[in-house]
Amino acid sequence: MRSKDVRPEAPLLPGRTIGILGGGQLGRMIALAGRAMGYRFAVLDPAEEAPARPVADVFVRGEFSDRAALLRLGAASDVVVYEFEHLDAEAVAALAESVPVPQGTALLRLAQHRALEKAALSAGGFPVAPYAAIARPEDWPAALRTVGLPALLKTTTGGYDGKGQWRLRTAAEAAAAEAIVRAAFRETGAGRSGEARSEGDAAGARFILERELAFRAELSVIVARRADGAMATFPPAENVHVRGILHRSIVPARVPKTVEERAVELARAIATHLDAVGLLAVEFFWLKDGALVVNELAPRPHNTGHYTLDAASTSQFEQFVRAVSGLPLGAVRLWSPVVMVNVLGEHLPALLKALPTLDPRFKVHLYGKAEARPGRKMGHVNILADSVEEALRLAEATGVWPELQAERENP
Repeated sequence: MRSKDVRPEAPLLPGRTIGILGGGQLGRMIALAGRAMGYRFAVLDPAEEAPARPVADVFVRGEFSDRAALLRLGAASDVVVYEFEHLDAEAVAALAESVPVPQGTALLRLAQHRALEKAALSAGGFPVAPYAAIARPEDWPAALRTVGLPALLKTTTGGYDGKGQWRLRTAAEAAAAEAIVRAAFRETGAGRSGEARSEGDAAGARFILERELAFRAELSVIVARRADGAMATFPPAENVHVRGILHRSIVPARVPKTVEERAVELARAIATHLDAVGLLAVEFFWLKDGALVVNELAPRPHNTGHYTLDAASTSQFEQFVRAVSGLPLGAVRLWSPVVMVNVLGEHLPALLKALPTLDPRFKVHLYGKAEARPGRKMGHVNILADSVEEALRLAEATGVWPELQAERENP
């Protein structure tokens, strides 16, 4: 799958300016890594107090669909990258006509639409959970027959951190989900633009129904890839979610070596198949029968790669800058077992209280967000220890994350 987007013809050397669509914590950490390498940064974000603003050389406040704001960002940048995928792909494509966008928009369009992503992976022969695209209200009965229960109903766009998803385990929950689907179509018309849609139309799907799989563990692999196809891969992470939000990543993953190797092999093949440039995070389910199934893709730095800031020889953020700039990719070596734990708004007060007495093996990263709301990612902590089991014990002992104690008491 080759992208037609504009990409730099020569390496982008330090001293040049990288524009970032998005000023959240990922943009902040990209800029911090890139500034250490000598790059300048311009950031576009609608929030006045965006986390990346204090570390940007140029800040453009505006909506991501604002063509004038995009042009201002492009004029201040030698290349433009994005730190999240919930963007106006048409606006990004228009920007790519005047300034290189190394990541391209082809993969962006897939990653922001679950049905297109599943269809592209299936077409490439990569394993995904059984699913059905729902482009019309009339698609529901066939979708439910095809997928069966238990299942997950997901919006095709806009959902993240568990939002836009419903778990269906009983006939009553399936009936409630059907009502949600039919109400959504009544509000906006039969198709995304009101036009007639054919059964199973991926591009026009508003929802997908996906079989819920029984799995042993969730894994992710982050692949760095340059435009010329050179690749480097980070060690797989074992990930645990709580209420749909990533709670912690564990590296090395507690899975057989053969599973790690297969996950890396699949992730590299997917990155090549989709012509990814920059970073591609591939999330997997390791099933109880030993198989790996691809869950989701993210064409950017990823929460499950934050452990690399302290435990790897090259962080995912430095590697991202190297990849989009056409520089040699950094060597990837894991220095230590590590557990990354997210700090949400509800965790922040306890973490700040414990900070003066934390074990020195704790590496605290806070994102500079002004308002600590429940469920909002305020930072993360990397805990480096002789084993991941020891790191988990250290995390629980702080009392900052009650989820850890709850899991131990109710395994």
